[in-house]
Amino acid sequence: MLVVFSCQKLIGIFKITFAKQSAVALPSNSSMPTKTIIKVCGLTRLDEALACSELGVQWLGFNCFRGSKRYLPPEAIATIIQKLPPEVKTVGVFVNSSATEIEEILQQTGIHLAQLHGDESPDFANTLQAPWFRAFRVADDLAEEEVHSYGQELFLLDAAQTGQYGGTGHAFDWKVATRLRDHGKLLLAGGLRPDNVKEAVLQVRPFGVDVASGVESAPGRKDPQKVANFIAAVAQAEARW
Repeated sequence: MLVVFSCQKLIGIFKITFAKQSAVALPSNSSMPTKTIIKVCGLTRLDEALACSELGVQWLGFNCFRGSKRYLPPEAIATIIQKLPPEVKTVGVFVNSSATEIEEILQQTGIHLAQLHGDESPDFANTLQAPWFRAFRVADDLAEEEVHSYGQELFLLDAAQTGQYGGTGHAFDWKVATRLRDHGKLLLAGGLRPDNVKEAVLQVRPFGVDVASGVESAPGRKDPQKVANFIAAVAQAEARW
């Protein structure tokens, strides 16, 4: 039986304060609220990462791209990951990094997966000696052949914005995602927020949804109420499947 979590109930259960001096005391998260994977990306603080985990976020993303306003040095990422529950999957976002840099950062930090969010070619990606998946930036459309050329089951679709690599807050036409959904495990990103993710999940039925700016109070600062509202909206969509 599928349990639907209302926004009010989630907020009532999880009283979280992200103030620097406060301790986050939350109940153990023994079961995930959603079947759809929820990935919160661009984390920069330990307390916010722990709070996301306790709220039921299954995947946490860290930006390893120095050009990002959510960039976090490897040593800071490692400190956070060491304190996360073992069931939480961690993802490092890379943009046109060398294979050596990607492999070294994954080893140094304990990140599970590299998200290739730049212009990395299939030949480059398949030389990596570390787990990875490709993020595709969608403008008007995306050819199935491009997705298939990487040979990976897991892939991410994000909105294309000139000169930017993710975290823009812009969406793309979800019809593209619906068309490509059956070609693997699709992570849907791009402008998702608590007020539109329900419709996105209903329309696309992705493997997972990826959010950054849509649950922030400022770049890199996650708002617990927005995170809880986002989770509740995904659960409400699943209840209508």
